[in-house]
Amino acid sequence: MKKYLATSTFVCGLFFTSAAFAADCTTEVKKDDLTDAQVQALYDCIKSELREGYASKDGALTKEYTGWKAAATLPAAPGVHGKRFLMTFVNDTGFDEYVKFSDERGPMPVGSLIAKESFNLSKKGKVRKGPLFFMTKVAAGGDADKYGNWVYTAFSPKGKAMKIKQAFCHGCHGAFEDQDALGYPVEEYRVSGN
Repeated sequence: MKKYLATSTFVCGLFFTSAAFAADCTTEVKKDDLTDAQVQALYDCIKSELREGYASKDGALTKEYTGWKAAATLPAAPGVHGKRFLMTFVNDTGFDEYVKFSDERGPMPVGSLIAKESFNLSKKGKVRKGPLFFMTKVAAGGDADKYGNWVYTAFSPKGKAMKIKQAFCHGCHGAFEDQDALGYPVEEYRVSGN
């Protein structure tokens, strides 16, 4: 068994213990009381491990999304998707339309891809890796018609494709019908649109 040298640091109310391949990011601050700087520090602590896990299997999207543009300046506060923090990325096909963040724009272009990294905190304040969620805009005329022409997919933190029900995902996203079924990052964290 290999042993790794670990170091601990206390920054912005967060404890960080680093060791090769095993980030131990914790906080004593309750999830709802975290400052923006603390959320960013937690994300920075877990981001590499999240991305390595997502990309560890054969899913092409789990490797590609990190080259897309971020639609938020930091992970959104807990809410949907199991009350996890979410960091949103959009591919080039959909980015300009997505960042209009408006219910007055038309449907997203076919080929738009949206990815949401996720993480949460345990009751003891330890960061927990969450799934990687995707929405893919497809052309009309298929099974996805009943879901606004969106296909929903998700990958576990270990890169394994998860079994999800389209109706379950669209059950929430359908509430945003006037926004082409899109939820957006919290307003103060949105990147500037064109």
